[in-house]
Amino acid sequence: MIGVFGGSGFYKLLENAERKKIETPFGDPSGEFIVGEYAGKKVAFLPRHGECHSVPPHKINYRANIWGMRELGVTQIFSPCAAGSLQARVKPGDFVIADQYVDRTNGRADTFFEGPEVRHISQVSPYCDGLRSLAIAKCQELGINCHERGTVVVINGPRFSTAAESRWFSSAGFEVINMTQYPEVVLANELGICFVNISLITDHDAGLVGQPGIKESSVNDIFATFKSNNERLRELLFKMIESAPEEPCAACQKRAEEAKIVQVL
Repeated sequence: MIGVFGGSGFYKLLENAERKKIETPFGDPSGEFIVGEYAGKKVAFLPRHGECHSVPPHKINYRANIWGMRELGVTQIFSPCAAGSLQARVKPGDFVIADQYVDRTNGRADTFFEGPEVRHISQVSPYCDGLRSLAIAKCQELGINCHERGTVVVINGPRFSTAAESRWFSSAGFEVINMTQYPEVVLANELGICFVNISLITDHDAGLVGQPGIKESSVNDIFATFKSNNERLRELLFKMIESAPEEPCAACQKRAEEAKIVQVL
């Protein structure tokens, strides 16, 4: 089964699907999962902020969301999200297929294994290479301007960055800024679930404001840009679902297995 997390403003993926309420050891997910089929494949969809964007990023129960996906049998997760650009060359409307993240959040529960079972998960390459290649190929097929690599810096939210913070992130060479990629990706890694991010750029971040052609964007501007690109995102996701591999990749499962600590008495 393929899992899809809805980003801001992207709350509907499958028609005529069944809603399922999943209980987890970590509390309630962001809402009911929408489960159906597309192109002969089972798909589970969940809006990470709730259907009415009622859950702010620092309050999302990421563990419950990922665990719920696993309970439904999901082995691959597509994780589109609204994001800001930290580099002038990455423009609103572009898609970035992230290959790295930098965590600047605080206070988020970011592991399933808090003892006595402990896992130390490798994060050398947190995003699934196979699904990243699939996303890039389908972007090219659809004529979507796609950046094949990018580092997403994850801030706690719900506030946006100051101009000084934003310039700091830009000067480090990061391409994308977002509020939800961490710990979503690492939790999927712990369970051996393949995970890919598609960052849809809605605006240039605060530190770039004032550069030629770049002005400050309001929250309404950001959501309007995301909404205007929803159809392209929807088309991309359907193309990816059609061509997704039947089985999760061995590398993602191996990473989860190798993270286990073997107790030697």
